Amino acid sequence: MNTTKRLTWAAVFLAASIHTFSTSAQAADDATVAAEKEQELLAVLHSDAPAAEKAIACKGLAIYGSSKAVPDLAKLLPNPQLSSWARIALEVIPGDASDDALRKAAGSLNGLLLVGTINSISFREHAKAVDLLAKKLHDTDAQVASAAAVALGHIGNNAATKSLRAGLASVSNNVRSAVAEGCVLCAERLYSKGDTVVAAEIYDDVRNADVPKQRILEATRGAILARSQKGIPLLLELFQSKDKAMFQLALGTVREYPGNSVDTFLPAEVTRATPDRAALIIQAMADRPRFVILSAVLKAAEQGPKQVRLSAIDALRRVGDDSCLSTLLEIAVGSDAELAQAAKETLGDLPGPNVNDEIVILLPTSKGKTQTLLLQLVGQRRINAVEEVEKTLGHSDKTVRSAALIALGETVSLEKLDVLISQVLAPRHSDDAAVARQALKAASVRMPDREGCAAKLAAALRRSSPDSKTALLEILSVVGGKKALQTLATAAKSKDPQLQDDGSRLLGKWNDLDVAPVLLDLAKTAPAEKFRIRALRGYIGVARKFAMPERQRVEMCQNAFNVATRIDEQKLLLDVLKLHASPQGLQLATKAMGTRPLKPAATQAALAIAQKLGGKGVNVKELLSGAGLDNVKLEIIKAEYGAGASQKDVTVLLRKRASNLPLITLASTSYNASFGGDPAPGVKKKLRIQYRINGKPGESSFAENALIVLPMPE
Repeated sequence: MNTTKRLTWAAVFLAASIHTFSTSAQAADDATVAAEKEQELLAVLHSDAPAAEKAIACKGLAIYGSSKAVPDLAKLLPNPQLSSWARIALEVIPGDASDDALRKAAGSLNGLLLVGTINSISFREHAKAVDLLAKKLHDTDAQVASAAAVALGHIGNNAATKSLRAGLASVSNNVRSAVAEGCVLCAERLYSKGDTVVAAEIYDDVRNADVPKQRILEATRGAILARSQKGIPLLLELFQSKDKAMFQLALGTVREYPGNSVDTFLPAEVTRATPDRAALIIQAMADRPRFVILSAVLKAAEQGPKQVRLSAIDALRRVGDDSCLSTLLEIAVGSDAELAQAAKETLGDLPGPNVNDEIVILLPTSKGKTQTLLLQLVGQRRINAVEEVEKTLGHSDKTVRSAALIALGETVSLEKLDVLISQVLAPRHSDDAAVARQALKAASVRMPDREGCAAKLAAALRRSSPDSKTALLEILSVVGGKKALQTLATAAKSKDPQLQDDGSRLLGKWNDLDVAPVLLDLAKTAPAEKFRIRALRGYIGVARKFAMPERQRVEMCQNAFNVATRIDEQKLLLDVLKLHASPQGLQLATKAMGTRPLKPAATQAALAIAQKLGGKGVNVKELLSGAGLDNVKLEIIKAEYGAGASQKDVTVLLRKRASNLPLITLASTSYNASFGGDPAPGVKKKLRIQYRINGKPGESSFAENALIVLPMPE
């Protein structure tokens, strides 16, 4: 049951409409402005305006209305169209006038209009309406009687409570649930005021009445809480009830129980209950962290049915502490995989200020699986224990060493990063190299001082073996920053072929626009051609994928054209210009048409760019005028303009406009004007053209009014 005040649906409309008046409402503090606005709205109610306008006026009166508006609003209460809108205002206008108007209307209305009016009385908790509402409890209309019962519950004074308790036994069956709801509302009001004795009596009245189960559940909860410690026996009865709803009620009620007396009884309920119920009771215990009996939860985790153990292990994630550590470690290295996994997850989250310290204390004397697990926990919980973990790097068991390296990767500081660097440069065991590199990478990428980390890695690079150099460069590429970029550039231009290969490869993957000048320089000066090509392709990739001003992108493409000696890279640059179409890019593409081997691809790129720009209102014809496009043989096979089934054949017209260029200019920029009318008014249309250029077939479609640049068939 919703124990908060039941808002009428009209009040919900008020909340939705507040935005409409929010700007004006700021001025409502000025009484003069508010009064003027009220008069304007009342004038609408007095006029012959449509019902919709009067409804809006009622909403406005909810903000600006005063007692002066009540008589006019009251006149609308019998109106089926405007009653609810009038009540929006009457529910919030302060003063006795609104209460009196609603109460008076309730005496003469019937049906749904009466139900709505009673709901408004309920919203205002109008105490003077109790006598009227008490009579309505026996109304022949069950909806009216039910609304009256709930309204009495919201009013909740002595008279209302008395009427409801009396009505619980005397009203008809189809109203009794609402009367029970009203009784519970009254009891909750009494309980909140500290009158727990009478509240408990009312709850008992409802529990013992012939009412729906939901009402009995509500009353039972209240009866337990109202009795405080004396309600514990009733609560324990619910835990043992065969009725699932009653058991669920017990779980919910115990979570809100005041004090700690109830907690001493819960461990016994765990042992008494079936495994599925015991698991749920443990969760309820853990939801009371201030009062939970931790030893009982820990005992349930150690032994008993698996379902219960799993629940207890999970509960320890919230309520456990360092006293649970040894038990959880034992379970985590045990033979049952499901229990072990649950224990590991709990150990990762185990609360308590001393847990981390205890893990560090246990580490030196631990062995086998426990030692490995403790190392894993150091990493998972980010415990500062570098010295203790470092001592295990010489362990004979590879599993232990791997766990130690991974833990260092998660915990080592910049000052201690050399511990991992040394394991990469000269691992104590050769089969630890891969794990050491991964750990160093994990540590490096989480360092807040990126430049300081890169400096340490760069210094290590100078004294490392060839294999280690590659690993360090790869880590530097992930760390990023100015120092890392500089180090990779130096490697790419060194005399060492392996460093050249690694440096140029990693620079090509660099995820930052800062790499552009480095790649361009490398494309010009790299010792070997294959690395110059790689650098140039990386530079082209930067121009392609990063956001930047179009002038800067075109400038980069021009720089690359100046360096590129192979047609493959030149075509890649044309692809960049097509992808990021701009007038500057079109100029560069048309310029590239002057290179004979590149002319076909450059022409295709220029036309593609022109088509994109034409849709953006750019004067493409002017830009293409000096492009030196080759003459082509253009044949229009079929052309249709329209949408869906509404198509207009414009083949003949386009044939007349065709020339020896793959560009068709119309008499007007408007397709409708050029094609003699609109074949589908109010709908987005397309122009579809089937054509041949130099004997090769092609097909293309154009959005309405787009520039018609026909792509060259492949």
